[in-house]
Amino acid sequence: MGVSSLLKRMAERQITDVLNKPDEALEKTLRPSAFSDFTGQPKVQERLTIAVTAARQRGEVMDHVLLNGPPGLGKTTLAGIIANELGSNLRCTSGPTIEKAGDLAGLLTNLEEGDVLFIDEIHRLQRTIEEYLYPAMEDFKLDIIIDQGPNARSVRINLPPFTLIGATTRRGLLTAPLLTRFPITERVDYYQAEDLKKIVLRAAGLIHLEADEEGAMEIARRSRGTPRIANNLLRRVRDYAQVRGDGRITSRSADAALAMLEIDCNGLDEMDKRLLETIIVKFGGGPVGLNNLAVALGEEPDTLEEVYEPYLIMEGYLNRTPQGRIATELCYQKLGLTKEGDKQLGLV
Repeated sequence: MGVSSLLKRMAERQITDVLNKPDEALEKTLRPSAFSDFTGQPKVQERLTIAVTAARQRGEVMDHVLLNGPPGLGKTTLAGIIANELGSNLRCTSGPTIEKAGDLAGLLTNLEEGDVLFIDEIHRLQRTIEEYLYPAMEDFKLDIIIDQGPNARSVRINLPPFTLIGATTRRGLLTAPLLTRFPITERVDYYQAEDLKKIVLRAAGLIHLEADEEGAMEIARRSRGTPRIANNLLRRVRDYAQVRGDGRITSRSADAALAMLEIDCNGLDEMDKRLLETIIVKFGGGPVGLNNLAVALGEEPDTLEEVYEPYLIMEGYLNRTPQGRIATELCYQKLGLTKEGDKQLGLV
């Protein structure tokens, strides 16, 4: 089998659609395909729109883009919009699936001029594989080693000009050489409730679901500033309204559905409350180390640190200190507890 055929087979195996998740058809339907349909992140939108328009006017490929921020905020969606606005093909993969240099070579050599290659979780690329990206990003060339031992030889392959879009939830884990090769870096931040309400109303319209503004706002303000969570909650409220209501999403039906899911008016779920209550009741309000807290909750430390704590810290319920996690005054008020040990768990 020739080198080109081998690389082609590698590419066919490695190019994966990161949108391939539960409710795939619905996910694709809800994702906007143009900047005009994208809600929120106005400054990021403006800068990316200018970069895309300028590249199209010059007839050149767009500079490489790095999108960073918490999960569920639209990094994958923005990559799809950029490709669509450029009129280019979007090729998707993720860092963990590229296990060896040959996998990356297969991806790159099967790109066409102007294509957009999207690598999700790019911080999880192996360092040895990352080295192959440097000349590909800068000079559109790829040096690969064929065979081993005395028969080993280096082959330089010219690549068509392309745009690499990397997405990461942990920008600090990227090496400096890789970071500096992204001329465009944008941070996607949490959304305001008003923006999430627009997203919920748009999604409801796309799936032919009747929802009023009060019902959409009820979902939006409990979505932790995250569109993905808002869309997920919309589906659960839809199910509840269909089975126990008249099929319409109103403030009343949304509140009842979310109460059934144990998501309160501030977006805190049962695990959030358990975490905060454990710090106060079992550890006197802190400070408590992450590992001790994880054992007390029966949860993995990484899950607490990356899934639950960011929102609790952002909303002011929790503080991280060198000594450990500490519950704030707002946390005591939220749980109806006092620092003197009053344990009336009147969750509000």
